[in-house]
Amino acid sequence: MEFDIPFNKPYLVGPEMDYMQLAVESLKLSGNGKFTQKCQEYFQDHYGFGKCLLTSSCTDALEMAALLLRLEPGDEVILPSFTFVSTANAFVLRGAHLKFADSLNYNPNINPAAIEALISNKTKAIVVVHYAGMACPMNEILTIGRKYNIPIVEDAAQAIDNMYLDQNGARSLGGLGALSAFSFHETKNIISGEGGMLAINDQVYEERAEILWEKGTNRSAFFRGEVDKYGWVDLGSSFLPSELTAAFLYAQLEHLKHIQEHRLKLWYVYHEALAPLEEAGYLTRMQVPEYSGNNAHMYYVLCRSAQERSELAAFLKSKRILAVTHYLSLHASPFFSPKHDGRDLPESDRYTQTLLRLPLYMALKEEEALRVCAEMGAYFKA
Repeated sequence: MEFDIPFNKPYLVGPEMDYMQLAVESLKLSGNGKFTQKCQEYFQDHYGFGKCLLTSSCTDALEMAALLLRLEPGDEVILPSFTFVSTANAFVLRGAHLKFADSLNYNPNINPAAIEALISNKTKAIVVVHYAGMACPMNEILTIGRKYNIPIVEDAAQAIDNMYLDQNGARSLGGLGALSAFSFHETKNIISGEGGMLAINDQVYEERAEILWEKGTNRSAFFRGEVDKYGWVDLGSSFLPSELTAAFLYAQLEHLKHIQEHRLKLWYVYHEALAPLEEAGYLTRMQVPEYSGNNAHMYYVLCRSAQERSELAAFLKSKRILAVTHYLSLHASPFFSPKHDGRDLPESDRYTQTLLRLPLYMALKEEEALRVCAEMGAYFKA
């Protein structure tokens, strides 16, 4: 079905094809060329991240994180249930047992109060997901990590260009945990089709990260002249993206400010136009906590029931507008429910049943966003 207003539409800022042509002309098409290095330097310089390594996907970045933590069968990892399956798969592939924590009652992010009760002497990592780009309550989570000497991994797939705010000022999401994973999938603010990045903020992981990234070899050190030959020295895989992917990404990074400004404008169009529906009790608008900036990755609403959400989505679809649900609680998934310890995670399940995402992309016009809100109003008033 063709939609007048789809959920997402990839956006080209202009130089993508020119930069990809430059990559072709350079005759360096495999990874870790000029554009790869320019992208990595951009993130290190602009956000203060540690060593950054582009990857073929955020999934790859998370799998690198699991390798760096040296997880073994029987080790435990704490993470939210309301997240994409890649967050969990990365650690299951290393044999780890997952312990799912519930979400906060005011947004889908992990609840720090649920984390500490799940810690045991087998806990080797705490993984947080900055859902919709909103910061998790990081001070509380980092305090727990320090108390038990457990590394924090940030799944920052949706959190590009956003900040954690506290009395010490603004700190970039993705720069707080020991390891952080980003996504540049075509649904994200900054895109390269597929693509991701691992930020290594704890120097203890830096040298090994580069080896894992290069298929378990010390080839990068060889090309820098640091060793006279290279060989297979560790585990690893082919995590590097091609130079064509990096060239496309760098064009987007050069226009990040413009992209963010437009997305934020659309976010506030939704937020203001939907206020009357919230005041009337029809829905709950997305809220940004006081400790988080807003990168306008997403705009969602919470409906009053799963049935009402389905009916609203179907009504919008009949008006050629695509609004979509999101994650299914992983603790209740066919794969993991037999392994779950039986705890109820009511907040995660509530978001699973009631959260509806509205169209938000660079080519979306303000009048189109207002049309979405008007049709939602028509549904509830019918």
